[in-house]
Amino acid sequence: MTAPVAPPAVAPVIELDAVDKTYETGALAVDALRGVSLTIEPGEFVAITGPSGSGKSTLMHILGCLDVPTRGRYVLAGHDVASFGENQLAVVRNRFIGFVFQQFNLLPYLNAWRNVELPLVYAGIERAERHERALRALTQVGLADRADHKPGELSGGQQQRVAIARALVTEPAIILADEPTGNLDSGSGAEVLTLLQSLHWAGRTIVLITHDHAIAAQAGRAVEIHDGRIRADDALAGAGTAS
Repeated sequence: MTAPVAPPAVAPVIELDAVDKTYETGALAVDALRGVSLTIEPGEFVAITGPSGSGKSTLMHILGCLDVPTRGRYVLAGHDVASFGENQLAVVRNRFIGFVFQQFNLLPYLNAWRNVELPLVYAGIERAERHERALRALTQVGLADRADHKPGELSGGQQQRVAIARALVTEPAIILADEPTGNLDSGSGAEVLTLLQSLHWAGRTIVLITHDHAIAAQAGRAVEIHDGRIRADDALAGAGTAS
């Protein structure tokens, strides 16, 4: 099954229309998302924030095509996600979305560039091109000189930057960062946020999931979710929208 074709850049990257997500366990039904509508344009830096249990993790899973809505519509880069089969969803997750998680999820026995190239391996890209693109991504995050180092030889902040390079290597439509500073000290966390801002100013679309309002304030827009509903959606004076 072929990969979806990217639409013109003027189309919204993300469109959610009245999305519900209900989890059922026996006779118990839990509404994790309730009527969520959200549009994110190319080049935006959006923080999705809320307390534990608010629904932000469920929303992240839906945005990342790791889960599907119970009701409502999700259009990613001009394509209705409901129309994708499992093979197409795997392609979308590999090529159209760059994931950055709180846990770095690096393979300890591979050096940095080999960790970064992994999405290209799954995409069937030839080895020489994989190596070139991995080094280019590491250069973007300021770690070209650490390309041959394994994760255990890198600091936490450096490991997260390797994870960001891995997210960048497929040139995805969006970077989806889930609590990317959660396992870092304040200094390393600030460096990662600065890197995300610089990527945003270079034109990347970034969605940041966080429970921390101070971190959310670094984005150009904050979407606050409570009890499965969007309570606020405000432009901020932080990173703004890339021009």
